[in-house]
Amino acid sequence: MFRRKGSIEIKTPDELAVMRQAGLVVAKALAAISGATRPGISTGELDAIARDVLADNGATSSFLGYKAHGAVPYPGVICASVNDEVVHGIPGDRVLRDGDVLSVDFGAIVDGWNGDAAVTILVGDVTPEIADLSRVTEDSLWAGLRQARVGAHLTDISHAVETTIVESAPPGGGRYGIVEDYGGHGIGSSMHMDPHILNYGSPGRGPILRAGMALAIEPMVTLGNPEVGVLADAWTVVTLDGSTAAHWEHTVAITDDGPWVLTALDDVRL
Repeated sequence: MFRRKGSIEIKTPDELAVMRQAGLVVAKALAAISGATRPGISTGELDAIARDVLADNGATSSFLGYKAHGAVPYPGVICASVNDEVVHGIPGDRVLRDGDVLSVDFGAIVDGWNGDAAVTILVGDVTPEIADLSRVTEDSLWAGLRQARVGAHLTDISHAVETTIVESAPPGGGRYGIVEDYGGHGIGSSMHMDPHILNYGSPGRGPILRAGMALAIEPMVTLGNPEVGVLADAWTVVTLDGSTAAHWEHTVAITDDGPWVLTALDDVRL
């Protein structure tokens, strides 16, 4: 059974191994969705691909039926967020067009343990600034993952994410917006657990990271103002100024041998 350090769940090596199996299901689904995404496909069709991956691997969805903040139960197994939609976009009849940017978030459960990751997919030919936005967001994710080490503080992750984004500002004096209302989280026997992980902040603060913790690190970055709101469906989070957003995420286990990325197809240890 798991143990707790304060309110943060500590997993045994065997439990982390099961989380790795859940993470592999997530990785397979996101790879299948990325390969299928093209102009003319609907987000509902991509959701169906993810459902097939779950069934083929004997896993269940972390998202389907999920309730949060008084919202109606979530109706999909993926979140499909297009252009100015930051996170929690509901899959359905929307058909993707050339030049769109699609962020897909997906979670899977194996034997009671969760994996959670997200990718941003460029649909057809996108503008260079959108391609740069996605690249910088992914780079900031990996900067944060590298800080998920025994003895580090939680905000060392936050600071690494923020620093990467700030130092990669677009040319011409602009800057990227770091969404502050949403962030990463602990993960394990539930999808969302303590601690909450900001994508900005000073280093050296918050809980000390210990072997057996698992975190979902997920920067969300915009081309404009980072202020967001929620649509009438009670789920879809959008930028208030209509600017494009990107979202990348991995689940990482903190081990004595360094960060272990549980939702990568390959065995990635940093």
